[in-house]
Amino acid sequence: MVKLGVNIDHVATLREARKTSYPDPIHAAVLAELGGADGITVHLREDRRHIKERDLKILKEIVKTRLNLEMAGTKEMVEIALQVKPHMVTLVPEKREELTTEGGLDVKNHFVNLKKICSKLKSGGIKVFIFVDPDEEQIEKCYELGVNGIEIHTGKYADALSEEERDREFLKIKKCVLFSLDRKLKTSAGHGLNYENVQKIAGIPGLYELNIGHSIVSRSIFVGMKEAVREMKNLIITAKETGL
Repeated sequence: MVKLGVNIDHVATLREARKTSYPDPIHAAVLAELGGADGITVHLREDRRHIKERDLKILKEIVKTRLNLEMAGTKEMVEIALQVKPHMVTLVPEKREELTTEGGLDVKNHFVNLKKICSKLKSGGIKVFIFVDPDEEQIEKCYELGVNGIEIHTGKYADALSEEERDREFLKIKKCVLFSLDRKLKTSAGHGLNYENVQKIAGIPGLYELNIGHSIVSRSIFVGMKEAVREMKNLIITAKETGL
């Protein structure tokens, strides 16, 4: 069954809107796990716009499932990861001006540097995933890096303005999932997935995990974090294999 990783960044976004001590993403992580989350994801950004080092360190101590740290491949972030030692790291591209991650990492053009980063992280006992677009050439480069797995960017699928466009993006994702699995990479997916569009992706055979944040945090405002996670988990569990 496909696992559910819950990204709690936007609980911290709400906290930072008023620079208060609440709502606390630590509390959100506990409730998400009680609701059935298989893992907790946070993105520690260069500008610390939401998650802080304090959050990351406490989460490492209290998360009972698996802590996934999304981060840019910078010297600072590698040092933090090696100090905190999350269960896994997902390397992502990062720009200060973006509202959210806009696409996958360009592994092909940053291969040499990524090789060094992945080697350091794996030597520190941390599993390494890379966030990539549904592109076979980029996935092949991830395989050559020897990473533990990848997370396929589903943003274009989620943002599609027509059924035809959505179907086209879905087929691209499904093809790349199969391509990745052929190379024995654990294969996750995420970005922009919500309660309306998740089941089609969840029905792709062989997927390891879906990482979902904004839609769950948004839903939790009305029903609470535990229930919001339960609802998403149920959609994933009941998803049927999708074709086209």
